[in-house]
Formats: sequence, C-alpha cells, structure tokens
Amino acid sequence: EMRKGHAKQRAAQARARKATGRPAPRRGGPKGTAELVVGRNPVYEALREGVPATTLYVQQFIDNDDRVRDALKLAADRGGVNLLEAPRAELDRMTNNLNHQGLVLQVPPYDYAHPDDLVANALDDGEDPLIVALDGVTDPRNLGAVVRSVSAFGGHGVVVPERRAAHMTAGAWKTSAGAAARTPVARATNLTRALEAYQKAGLMVVGLAADGDTELHELDALEGPVVVVVGSEGKGLSRLVGETCDLRVRIPMPGGTESLNAGVAAGVVLYEASRRRA
Repeated sequence: EMRKGHAKQRAAQARARKATGRPAPRRGGPKGTAELVVGRNPVYEALREGVPATTLYVQQFIDNDDRVRDALKLAADRGGVNLLEAPRAELDRMTNNLNHQGLVLQVPPYDYAHPDDLVANALDDGEDPLIVALDGVTDPRNLGAVVRSVSAFGGHGVVVPERRAAHMTAGAWKTSAGAAARTPVARATNLTRALEAYQKAGLMVVGLAADGDTELHELDALEGPVVVVVGSEGKGLSRLVGETCDLRVRIPMPGGTESLNAGVAAGVVLYEASRRRA
C-alpha cells in the first residue's frame, strides 16, 4: 500500500487535494477523428439521440419532406449546430458519392480520456475504481452498450485499444443512449501495457473467458479496485491480454449458450459488481 501509485495511496492523496481545494490532475487523451453521418434517416436519428454535432449540411433546392423538416428542427432546437446550404456536387465530394439524400451531419472528434484519468476520477470521489477494458471488440454498437452499462451500474469508464477496435463513432453514441456524455472512454496505445499500469496502481485485472477457473459469483475482487476485460464474441481474449490478467472468470450459462456478446457480458458483470458494492 505504500508503493507509489497504489490505489490506497492515491485515495489518500485525493483526500488531501480536496482538503486543500486543489483540483485533481488530468492527463487527457488523444482526439478522435471527425465523422460524417450521411442520409436523411441516419441524420435524423443521430440528432434525436443526442449525438454531438457541429454542422448540418443541407443540399440546395432539396425536396423538403417531413424527415428533412424534422432534422432541421432538431438541429435548430439543440443550438450550437451550424446549418449550411451546399450544392449537391459539394455534398457528393464530401461523402465520396454516397447516397446522402441531401443531408450530411458532421460529428466532431471524440475527446478521449487517458487510462489513468479513470482511476484518478474514481479515487477523487472516494470510490474503488470499476473499469471495463475491451479487447478486440470492433462493433461500435457493442462499445455503446458497454458505455451504457458502465454508466448504469456506477462504473468509472471504458478503455479501448487504439488499433483494431471500435471507437466512439456516431453509432456508439446512439447505442449508449446518452450515457457517453457522462461516462469517459479512454484510448490506450497498447492495451497490455495499460493493464499492467493498472496492476501497478493496485487494481485487480479480471478477464472474462469461457474456460475461466473462477465463476462470477465467486469473484470477491469485484468489491475492490478492478478492471474487467471483455474480449470479442468470436475469439475471446487475445493471448497477451489473457496472460496479463490476474484472474480469468466465466459467467455460468445453464442454458447452454457458448458465449455472450461484449455488451451483454459486461452488463452481467457490472450488475454483480454493483450488487456487491451496494
């Protein structure tokens, strides 16, 4: 516990910062890339679900149907979304000739946290960190579902690798149902090294695996600082990540299903963690 960076030592430092009124340090993370949502229905759904947006491009002389009017109203009511009229040729160029139907929504780059931020935020609140890391999960909808579960069950954030992984796209925002505005997502250059850094900070790294030695209801580690690592539905955990985990845990499935997708598996574990911490 006296080791520099240990969770309990950082909790004491956080209490000292609060006592002196000094703000907690923030390391920040990399920016994502801008994204375009293309087409009348996708643009409308993105605006309705609260996906961040900077500009709504509208084709000149567009056929003004109900979906176009609804999208324009949502953008105007939200505020902060620029409305720009553009010729069809310009929208064709922006979208590489996709079927934009006269509407293109620009989504700003996502502001990722640093993996260390998630631990620091939890300790500053006087709580044991509860973090989910995704290994090889490439569907943004699964990422959005995990973010939603983390928010619902009192987790402190999600970590995704920089490469070969789902990122915070408009699809992930929509699936999170607004939780992405409250729950930070961090991006790690190397997931294995990020997990090792969490271990040095005193967190237990628990990997979900169908062949795990421990069943979920036996996992006392959920009551303390922990990172839950969820692999892809088909391949599970990668070799290096699996070897880094302190424990490999399985979710009992008496119904005979071989595996759960990442969003469902994370939700089950987070519920159990929330129940134990209540």
